Amino acid sequence: MMPSDPWDSETARSYDTPGTGMFAPDLLKQTVDRLAVLAGGGRALEFAIGTGRVAVPLHERGVPVTGIELSTAMIAELRTKADETEIPVIVGDMAVTSAPGRFSLVYLVYNTISNLLTQREQVAAFRNAARHLEAGGCFVVELGVPDLRKLPPGQTAVVFADEPGYIGLDTYDVLNQRMVSHHVRFGDDRQANLQRSAHRYIWPSELDLMAELAGFTLEDRSADWTGAPFTAESGSHVSVYRLAAR
Repeated sequence: MMPSDPWDSETARSYDTPGTGMFAPDLLKQTVDRLAVLAGGGRALEFAIGTGRVAVPLHERGVPVTGIELSTAMIAELRTKADETEIPVIVGDMAVTSAPGRFSLVYLVYNTISNLLTQREQVAAFRNAARHLEAGGCFVVELGVPDLRKLPPGQTAVVFADEPGYIGLDTYDVLNQRMVSHHVRFGDDRQANLQRSAHRYIWPSELDLMAELAGFTLEDRSADWTGAPFTAESGSHVSVYRLAAR
């Protein structure tokens, strides 16, 4: 059974891993460099801003950033780094919640669109991004590619990380295009900590169709934030969608 609130205060307090993982300095610099260029001197809106992993350094780069975030616990952690005047945040669901004004860039990082568990909600997120953008603005989505090629017949789980003190695995429901990520952290004793999050995985071609329904066209797809080519072997992608000029 999944926890009723996977983004509660306990998760929020342990979410940041300064200097490692998705908080590694090189990765953050590559992410912020790319987003700053795509913002083009305009305002940026982050869907599911979380604890401000990307928003804070992007703001420090000089890009005005606003956020939408459903979890008040994650916002509380963000507020230890930046106040409301620096990075305004609207509490709500990224698929339907509105932020004031128009933006040159809307972005979703680190698989966050997959936290919306139905295709309808995911399409709504694209349409919500379009409503917030200036003519010709762009919507950036960072998303993993499902690891189904590693899933043998009759098996439902894939281990994606096996490190000292940590095991990560995904369990798949291929009929309903659902996945649960399990993060197990343990020490030298018998105790372990388990965190889980549910996702609806999306193939790149399906993502492109969602974009088209909202009035976007695919401008660029790369394997990562450095712009490396996206291939059949890529485990993730950064997709840039451009809204047509009105």
